[in-house]
Amino acid sequence: MSDWLEHSVQIEVPASINLVWDLWSDLEKMPQWMKWIDSVEVLPDNPSLSRWKLASSGFEFSWLSRIVKLQPHQIIQWESVDGLPNRGAVRFYPRNQSSIVRLTVAYGIPGILGQLMDSLFLGQIVESTLKADLERFREYVKKMNKNPY
Repeated sequence: MSDWLEHSVQIEVPASINLVWDLWSDLEKMPQWMKWIDSVEVLPDNPSLSRWKLASSGFEFSWLSRIVKLQPHQIIQWESVDGLPNRGAVRFYPRNQSSIVRLTVAYGIPGILGQLMDSLFLGQIVESTLKADLERFREYVKKMNKNPY
């Protein structure tokens, strides 16, 4: 049995929703701004599935993720179908000259691990990492906005 922890963070990005969407939805580029994500591979025979690998400080987890809801320029929602249990959504909100990106991530921790760890402490680490990831994403967008692809 797993306990689920959930975190939401958001950031304002000084770019159009079109650019923000295009850059975020290219899942295989995520390791460029997500610190713990080592690799993402979208499966060629089924683009709604992707293989993820998380690696940091000597530990490694992988999972297969399925996109369960996709509305361009609005939301990408996913859930793991094997491996590390997780689910979440990234939502996009256009503003005048910018965009808001709101990331919600939930993950399961096995009951025994949850009992051994202080979930509040773990949550603070995960949340600060997600915030830093969004800040790196904002910088990535700024860089790509100056040098359009």
